[in-house]
Amino acid sequence: MSEFSAFFAQAAAVEATEEFVVSKRFKDKDGKPIPWKLTSITEEENLELRKASNKKVKGRNGVYTSEFDPNEYLAKMVGASVVYPNLKDAELQKSYGVKGADALLRKMLLPGEFTVLAERVQALNGYDQDLNELVDEVKN
Repeated sequence: MSEFSAFFAQAAAVEATEEFVVSKRFKDKDGKPIPWKLTSITEEENLELRKASNKKVKGRNGVYTSEFDPNEYLAKMVGASVVYPNLKDAELQKSYGVKGADALLRKMLLPGEFTVLAERVQALNGYDQDLNELVDEVKN
């Protein structure tokens, strides 16, 4: 019975956090790359991100259906997992001419940098394989 207590909220490990250098382009005053701070999200937060990544698409006879956008979901999950820099900061968003954390990431990072960050975030959130593979598995 004592092992059962490990499942209670107060015994569960807090979310995973780590620092990670996403890009060598963002440097401190000494010229060293600045690490980003990442954190895991809860499944409750994940569900909200999934819902926000669905779009209504007009189909035949004017009937609307819901369509999941995996790229949008990935950008939202990455944005939700980045603690530093604060992607929700209005001044930072304004400096890149965008609104929203996911739009900011797309604008401030190179494609390879975004991919590396997305892979790190997925691993931090417990995904052992590529998100697109998981989406394909869910579809089948």
